[in-house]
Amino acid sequence: MTAVQAPYARIAAELRGRIERGELLPGDRVPSTRAITQRWGVAMATASKVLALLGQEGLVRAVPGVGTVVAARPSAGGPGRRPAAEDDTAQRARIIRAAVALADAEGLAALTMRRLGAELGVSAMSLYRHVSNKEQLVVLMADTAFGEEALPQRPPPGWRERLELSAALQWRLYRAHPWLAGAMNLSRPLLIPNGIRHIDWALAALDGLGLDADTRMHAAVTLFGYVRGHAIDLEPETDATRTSGISGQEWMHAQESRLAALVDSGAFPAFAAARAGSALSPESLLHHGLTTLLDGLATRITTPPH
Repeated sequence: MTAVQAPYARIAAELRGRIERGELLPGDRVPSTRAITQRWGVAMATASKVLALLGQEGLVRAVPGVGTVVAARPSAGGPGRRPAAEDDTAQRARIIRAAVALADAEGLAALTMRRLGAELGVSAMSLYRHVSNKEQLVVLMADTAFGEEALPQRPPPGWRERLELSAALQWRLYRAHPWLAGAMNLSRPLLIPNGIRHIDWALAALDGLGLDADTRMHAAVTLFGYVRGHAIDLEPETDATRTSGISGQEWMHAQESRLAALVDSGAFPAFAAARAGSALSPESLLHHGLTTLLDGLATRITTPPH
């Protein structure tokens, strides 16, 4: 009797075949989770497992702002096959990539060593040869995620432009990895090189402007914390969309009649007047707050930039 494939494995096999036949070439977009749910009639969680599996096999990769695309093919060997003598560094990197893919698809709460081992086809205990525990794994995942968006070697000319660029890159990373903001913590910060690099960049941008070291450090960490704090809702929103199949925009649209009743009640006149001329989005709120933060910092600069 032929075993029945799980839906996600069957869909992954179909997409894998299209990639191997050359119907989808490196750089081509593959169906998104929403497109998979619509085409194959499966749940969002199933669609996420399809892309996570193809990612673990090295067939696809996530590109921030673009979506999931076909990965460049290795020069030798089949996709997803490890060399027999794979060293510890390569094995750890493979574990981290799989953990990131799983957290991206299903959230950090879904990441357990047992689940990760199952995704990789190894025992959970074998993972402990490369990472001590889940906490260390999350640190490595966060460092890997922050390393995806490199700050340019030649920065923009002005301090404000430099800080805006750093904030934009951080936001893009949080968007690509909704779990990442929740993994960060300013009271017990993750000491990851790729994260500290953003603090160092901000400190360098503020050097020579008449600000003392304490003010510069507070400004740099405040900026980092602002973007992270704004991104903290991304994972709950992603989880809600995944479980309900309803996007945040669709949810807000469904609340229009209730909101209209509150506005029309006359109990909130200032809110009603302001709402008529405003259009809020995560990006608009981020930009408004960042502009206000940098405007305030500008008033403390005593030395014009050279």
